[in-house]
Amino acid sequence: MAEQETKPIPKIAFVFPGQGSQVVGMGLELYQNSRQARQVFEEADEALQFPLTRLCLEGPEDELRETINAQPAVMTVSIACLRAAAELNGVTKADIAAGHSLGEYTALVAANVLEFADAVRLVRERGRLMQEAGKIKPGGMAAIIGLDETPVSEICLETGAQIANINCPGQVVISGTREALARSMDLAQVRGAVGAVPLEVSCAFHSKLMEPTVEGVAEAISRVNFRTPEIPIVANSTAKAITTVDEVKEELIQQLCHCVLWQPSVEYMVQVGVSALIEVGPGVVLSKLIKRISNKVQVFNMGDPESIKATGPL
Repeated sequence: MAEQETKPIPKIAFVFPGQGSQVVGMGLELYQNSRQARQVFEEADEALQFPLTRLCLEGPEDELRETINAQPAVMTVSIACLRAAAELNGVTKADIAAGHSLGEYTALVAANVLEFADAVRLVRERGRLMQEAGKIKPGGMAAIIGLDETPVSEICLETGAQIANINCPGQVVISGTREALARSMDLAQVRGAVGAVPLEVSCAFHSKLMEPTVEGVAEAISRVNFRTPEIPIVANSTAKAITTVDEVKEELIQQLCHCVLWQPSVEYMVQVGVSALIEVGPGVVLSKLIKRISNKVQVFNMGDPESIKATGPL
C-alpha cells in the first residue's frame, strides 16, 4: 500500500508597516473596543512619559508626522492591533515575521525578542536620532515608479543618491541630498519612469546620510534586553531569516544606512512556504505591495476591529 502523500502545513507571516502609515485617529476603534489594545496605549504613555495615545487619536497631524513621534506611534498601533487580534478572534502567533524599516522593531516585539515598553522607548530614541541626523545632513526621499532596480542603480551612480527601498516591481525609493534627488528624478523620467515623486519625509532614510545615527542607536540597543526570537525574522538588509540575538542587533544597525529589501523579503517568505501574509497595523501599504509582488499568497490586513474580525482565525 502506497504511503499517503502529506500536504505541507500552510505558514502564516505577520508583516508590520513603517513610518508613513501614521494618520490622526489611528487606533481609535481599537482603543474603544479592545481592553488589550487599550492596555498597549496606556503602556506606551507610561513607558515614554509622553501622551502618545492622545497624539495618535487626536493629533495634531504635523506633530504626529515628526519622526520622533511617528515611529513609536505606528509601533504602538501595530501592537495594539496584534493584541486585539488575540482577544477578538484568537490570531496569536505566526510562523515568521517581517517589518518594513521601523516595522522590523515591531516584528521583534511579536517574536518576543523585545518587551513592548523597551521597544517603544528604543524606536522613539531611533526617531529622535534620525530627526537630528536630518538636520546635520539634510536630504529626502523620492519614489521612482515604472523602473526596476538596475536602471535606478545606474542613475544613483551618476547622481550620488542611494536606493533606500526596493518595494515591489516597478517601485524603487531613493534617498539622498535634495540636489541628488532632483537630478535623479529628472534622469529617471528621461529614461522611461512613469513617475518620480518626492516623499513627505524630513530625512534621507536608509542612506549614508543616516550615518550620524549609528553610534547612538548602537548605544540605545546595548541598554535593552534582547531574547532569542521565538520565530524567524526576515531582515530588511539581507531578505534572509535571522534567528539569534547577535543577528538581530547587527541587523538593527545595518538597516539604518542600507536599503530595505522588501520585495526580496516577500519573495523569500513565499519561497519558504508562507501561504498567508497578514499586515498588522495602520493602513494597507504593505498589503498593496505584496499583491504586486506575488499572486501565490493570500493577503490580509488587521488595522481595526472590523478587519481583525474579517480575517478570522487562520
